[in-house]
Amino acid sequence: MDSAIDDIEFLARSAHRVGVLEALETSPHDRADLRAVTGASSPTMGRILSDFEHRRWIVREGRTYELTPLGEFVADRFLRLCAAMETEHKLRDIWQWLPREMEGFSVDLFADAVVSVPGPGYPYEPVERLTQLIQGTSRMRGFDTIVQKSINNEAVCDAVLSGMELEYVFSPTALEGTYAWNPERVQEVATSENCTVLVHDNLPDGDRCGLGIVDDRVGICCHDIATGALVAIIDTDAPAAREWALSVYERVRADATPIDETAFETYIEAS
Repeated sequence: MDSAIDDIEFLARSAHRVGVLEALETSPHDRADLRAVTGASSPTMGRILSDFEHRRWIVREGRTYELTPLGEFVADRFLRLCAAMETEHKLRDIWQWLPREMEGFSVDLFADAVVSVPGPGYPYEPVERLTQLIQGTSRMRGFDTIVQKSINNEAVCDAVLSGMELEYVFSPTALEGTYAWNPERVQEVATSENCTVLVHDNLPDGDRCGLGIVDDRVGICCHDIATGALVAIIDTDAPAAREWALSVYERVRADATPIDETAFETYIEAS
């Protein structure tokens, strides 16, 4: 095991070595190409190629170097580990807000996601990202237990009144709070032909996040459990993530109760 860890450390401690492995996984390269791709000096590149040849990871054919089958095996496994750790690093600080009750969720689904979190001195990046997603779609489906910021509510209302198709499942509390934000505006939108409002008493992961599907993207809205504040948006256009999100949404929708035009205000008042 020690020798295996030594080889992992040998690769991990040098961005130049990883760069050579990445380049050769794609196609054979000559020494000049590898220097250009990695930025390594000539002596450094010489040492890397010598070390790789010693390990039987590469062979030289004329002026070019290419991976051996053993080298291909190493490149595939090591670069997959690198990609996994990049995803872990991206999601580490928001992990506590990601879904644990939504059946089928896995980190792999969001490996290529855009993660929007408040930055130093500028806390509005998640709110702005959510607005961008809303404004850029023709159809939105999802569910949440949290009343969104006014700017996001306004973006949804504007989009629906401009033709966007909306189908959304609220918790009773979120529906009541959204209505209270602007009763006339919400009533106008909720009774539009292209808007379907539903309510669900027990949304999955309702204390920490909501799920949205906008055209070809899937987003998770992460909320602070204590305050309900929007702390992150994580969104991706990965087909597998969209397929997962649709399956979760359809299960939630099947158990939700539609709120029609006549029942809407009555329901809110009863809440």
